[in-house]
Amino acid sequence: MLGGGLFLIGKATIEIHDRLEGEHDSESPRAAPSFAAVILQIMLLDIVFSLDSVITAVGMSRDLPIMVTAVVLAVLVMLFASKPISDIVERHPSLKILALAFLLLIGATLVAEAFHVEIPRGYIYAAMGFSVFVEVLNLRSRSRGEPVHMREVYVKSEETQAPGADAEAESASA
Repeated sequence: MLGGGLFLIGKATIEIHDRLEGEHDSESPRAAPSFAAVILQIMLLDIVFSLDSVITAVGMSRDLPIMVTAVVLAVLVMLFASKPISDIVERHPSLKILALAFLLLIGATLVAEAFHVEIPRGYIYAAMGFSVFVEVLNLRSRSRGEPVHMREVYVKSEETQAPGADAEAESASA
């Protein structure tokens, strides 16, 4: 748990930094990872997530056929849903950052559990659900192409202000 959590935190942090900072001109360009390194990273992620799935299945049921079915179904869903989800994430870069933030959250949870600190799953799911809800609202507002405007009640126009109100406000703040 500790190794997997630290790996997720490290990998997500590096990816977030690369996404936000972009590539800089440097004297020593970063070498592309080798095929073996990529395979190793994929295997480590699969092990971490498989272990988490197995632990969750064991926690939910003591019946072996149910646990095996749950793990097989989870793998099948991941296999078939990964391409459509990947396409959506590629079209919306903010979803990449959100997904990486989720990896940070999962990594921190794994590290906490390695030290026998139990974080209720409901808190984690609620935080993730709220984040997804806010991002869906952001995506919808961006898809309309219109900037968000405040309602008239909150916006003071120059027509409604009394003459000399700006001068009074400036002298009051001085």
